[in-house]
Order: sequence, then C-alpha cells, then structure tokens
Amino acid sequence: VQLVESGGGLVQPGGSLRLSCAASGFTFNRYDMSWVRQAPGKGLEWVSDINSGGDITLYADSVKGRFTISRDNAKNTLYLQMNSLKPEDTALYHCALGANGKGYRGQGTQVTVSS
Repeated sequence: VQLVESGGGLVQPGGSLRLSCAASGFTFNRYDMSWVRQAPGKGLEWVSDINSGGDITLYADSVKGRFTISRDNAKNTLYLQMNSLKPEDTALYHCALGANGKGYRGQGTQVTVSS
C-alpha cells in the first residue's frame, strides 16, 4: 500500500488549496477513504470520509461547508478541496485507507494558513 499526498503549501486566510492523494498497491475503488490532520502540538483530527463509490461524504463540523472531499477511481486519486481557509486549519494533512482516518496513512502534506 502506498499513499502519497501533495498540494499543500502556504496560503493566506480566506484562500484555497486542493490536496491530492495518489494511491497504489491496493484496489482503490473498493475502499472508503478519509482525510485526517495533525496540528502542531495536537493529536490527530479526523476531517472527512468518502465511500468507495464517491457518493457519500462526511465532514467534521470544523470544516463543513468549506472543505469538499472527492475521488477519481479511474485515476486512483483522492482529493480535498479546501476553501475559506483559516489559521486554525494549519496542520499536516494525511489521507488514510478506510473510513474515520484510522487505517494506513500517507506521510502527509503541510498546510500553513498565515498572513
């Protein structure tokens, strides 16, 4: 199993970023996927889930209405579109195999929201 995140960076408050997670080593379209994040000095926080077919999504209250999870099963890729970013969204973002972020995770991509 390999999960490789990309798309992070430094963005001003109110800005947007789109994270990607390239998956390999397993049958991507058979698995639910999720995003989790870890802010400096804090524990792991679940962000969002998507089912294997991509038609059912769940979000943490802290990101609901601002973040959108999606997937392209033909490209074995998971996405997280992040809009209206806030400084408290600063964290290392990981994609994870399975729901709830409790499965195998990639190394992560850093998102920093600061003016």
